[in-house]
Amino acid sequence: MLKRSEKVYFRYRGRQMDVKSLYERLRRSKWPQHQNYHYSPIVTFEVGGQPMKVKLVFVPNRTDHSQYLVLGTTKTTLEPDQIIQLYGRCWQIEGYFKVAKQYLRFDQTQVQSYDGLCGHMAMVMMSYDILALHQREQVDERTLGDLFYNFGRPLPDIEIAVALAWLMRQLTGLGEKLGLTTTIIDELFDQFIRTLPNNLAQLLGNGV
Repeated sequence: MLKRSEKVYFRYRGRQMDVKSLYERLRRSKWPQHQNYHYSPIVTFEVGGQPMKVKLVFVPNRTDHSQYLVLGTTKTTLEPDQIIQLYGRCWQIEGYFKVAKQYLRFDQTQVQSYDGLCGHMAMVMMSYDILALHQREQVDERTLGDLFYNFGRPLPDIEIAVALAWLMRQLTGLGEKLGLTTTIIDELFDQFIRTLPNNLAQLLGNGV
């Protein structure tokens, strides 16, 4: 990705110009703009006094077409869509490491064993996948960092008696759907309650 600097010049059709001047010339020449990119000229850039051909691709901003990114490659045989795809993959990798280090503690583990490090990396990657999937499925302008903090908000506490009572009601409904008799359902409940500690059994009796 190239910066729109006025100090870097490219030669195009015998003239030296910076990226911004080149874009304005292409725009005034009324070259047809494409769906994924505006223009893709081949220019010459000097490296150590030696000329080198570079293919530039002007990619517009999706929300503001007056803004654009400039991608460049020395592989001039590549199609513009291929260049955009390659840069997109590189950007995803860079974006992953930035989010993983800044929010997901990718580089802040104290684990010393190999298996532990593999497990830590797997958990970080899975967390990032969840954030990226949520962002892709939603029309959301929030960054992955914003989504991370949103997912990190504590859930409201539920009293254990209420949770157990809800579980019992769900089991009752399931038993009725399966055609179990009331006697069998009551027996299952009694066995379940007998496996609970006394304090939980008392809470369940108060919550039902």
